[in-house]
Amino acid sequence: MPARTRPAANRPRPGAPDRLEPLNRRQIIGILIGIAVFVAPFLVDVPDLDPLGERMLSVFLLAIVFWVTEAIPLVATAVLVIGLEVLLISDQAVLPVPADATAYSSFFAALANPVIVLFLGGFLIADGAEKFHLDKNLAAVLIKPFTGSARRTVLGLMIITAVLSMFMSNTATTATMFAVVIPVLGALPEGRPRTGLALSIPVAANVGGMGTPVGTPPNAIALGALAEAGHAVSFLDWMMMSIPLMLVILLGAWLLICAVFLPGGLAVKLDMRAEWYTDRRAVMFYVIAAVTILAWMTESLHGLSANVIGFMAIVAMLVTRVMTGKDLAGLSWDVLWLVAGGIALGDGVGATGLDVWILNLFNWTSMPALAVVVLMGALGLALSNVISNSAACNLLVPLAMGLATSVGGLEPVTIAVVLALACSLGMSLPISTPPNAIAYATGEIATGDMAKIGLIVGIAGTAVLVLLMPALWSAMGML
Repeated sequence: MPARTRPAANRPRPGAPDRLEPLNRRQIIGILIGIAVFVAPFLVDVPDLDPLGERMLSVFLLAIVFWVTEAIPLVATAVLVIGLEVLLISDQAVLPVPADATAYSSFFAALANPVIVLFLGGFLIADGAEKFHLDKNLAAVLIKPFTGSARRTVLGLMIITAVLSMFMSNTATTATMFAVVIPVLGALPEGRPRTGLALSIPVAANVGGMGTPVGTPPNAIALGALAEAGHAVSFLDWMMMSIPLMLVILLGAWLLICAVFLPGGLAVKLDMRAEWYTDRRAVMFYVIAAVTILAWMTESLHGLSANVIGFMAIVAMLVTRVMTGKDLAGLSWDVLWLVAGGIALGDGVGATGLDVWILNLFNWTSMPALAVVVLMGALGLALSNVISNSAACNLLVPLAMGLATSVGGLEPVTIAVVLALACSLGMSLPISTPPNAIAYATGEIATGDMAKIGLIVGIAGTAVLVLLMPALWSAMGML
């Protein structure tokens, strides 16, 4: 009997657009909840929040619901945030706004934020590493002492990532490390083991960045606020305060990832032979990548921003024809737009006074110092999960420093350092941190898995931070 063929009308035509998948139950519920929370501030007067703040609250709540439920693609939510901010709270809004409303270009500028430029440099280096097989060769050098067991391999990757993130941008570290782990991912069975390994990199990068003042922007923000208030915290002081916490969280995160994703006895068989390309383009790439990474690691010495260094790497690779426009076109632009949405959301929260309103929800002056530290740590963790860590810290640290003068027994150094470190622990969503976004771009991690690990590490780490670390710092004579 001849095989039956589908009617021609039902066959996909070459070049035809992909068929849309029907919405699942979670997405439908997410859309309905998102619409409800978006409309609510327009219908109900929010006490002590002006109309611009109410509109931003609508956007803020909608973004949280859509990003958590993935009611629409994450990148779609990101551009929706920017679009709604332009239409509702900028100087081009379709509703009445004050004369000094934020310029619409400020929200569009999130798409060319320096962090996005840094991403471009990191992505292009990562793509070049794959193109010239530098990823496999680096794996042979760095992972060799940790081979054999999947759990030991992940521990090695987390240690290497955390140490690098202490001295260079955790974004750049993550991009570099994913160039290393691509062959390791291929050696693991599909499914949860690959998810666990892919998750270990951003977790280690986020945690490792806590270790030094230059490890992540929230640290620098806290130090700047303390310096303006007359409280000097040296590079070494910061390390003494943060590294004990960093090591505890890193160990706990590794144990958690092993328990959830990596079964005991799972072996990793890797080809650790290094076969270096030696043609002109490959050597030129090695030099550019090495100089870029060295410059990232020594940012505090030469003063050039990691973002500028990342852009110079792009210039060098394109001008020398090591990488081409085709390579640039193949980058994960959806991830870049996703990060831009998180940046724009933080800008809108600050521009409309929504950040002040959130802080004013609590009667801080009637609370004991410990309660203020606990609540501020929790607030920093919560906000940095839905907006960028830097934005959350930028919003909260100046306000918290004001609280330090009105709450008896509250040390300015304690509240500033707690907030900076708590913001670094916000890592439950792809938009929470640039390392998370890079990891999500691999396609190995579901948002639910990232949220589960991120919330457990974040909540447990913040609990240790706010309940134990101030007493330790005081005993060490740091306060």
